[in-house]
Amino acid sequence: MTDTTASAPLPGELTGKDLIDRIVRVDHAGEYGAKRIYEGQLAVMRKRKSPHVATVEHMAEQEQAHLDYFANAIAERRARPTLLTPIWHVGAFALGAATALLGDKAAMACTIAVEETIDGHYAAQVAQLGPEEAELKAKIEQFRAEELEHRDTGVDHQGREAPAYPLLSAVVRASTKTAIWLSERV
Repeated sequence: MTDTTASAPLPGELTGKDLIDRIVRVDHAGEYGAKRIYEGQLAVMRKRKSPHVATVEHMAEQEQAHLDYFANAIAERRARPTLLTPIWHVGAFALGAATALLGDKAAMACTIAVEETIDGHYAAQVAQLGPEEAELKAKIEQFRAEELEHRDTGVDHQGREAPAYPLLSAVVRASTKTAIWLSERV
């Protein structure tokens, strides 16, 4: 007798188009949020004439490319985007601006916390995707590598030396995880 339950989805676990729609929806929302975080940081950093403006602009350009990919995926796959975009529009910008107001190290601490959280999120998605989604899987792996470059940039720019780094990092991680969970569902 063969055990067929090992590969069967658990109750409530998404498969097929529902899983792909969720992945595309949450990744679109996440990349939109990342774009807005950097826009908030840049709004403050440009006024202060921060020496890190070009660095943040580069990361923002990469996030825009990620967002463009997922915006096309939403349309091509006819997936529903999250209904929470207006909240992420304001909230992510506010997070970026607030961390930049605390200083360049705090802005980089925000990047570290977000990108470390996204690394785990993207790794879990890659593990869920089968060979039939090779193109999507490859894009997520590419974006994951770029997000890790952003994390490394944050580390290289003393993000871990930000005042109250453990607290700031914990708040940003919790916010990011909450945004992921909500965007997957709403």
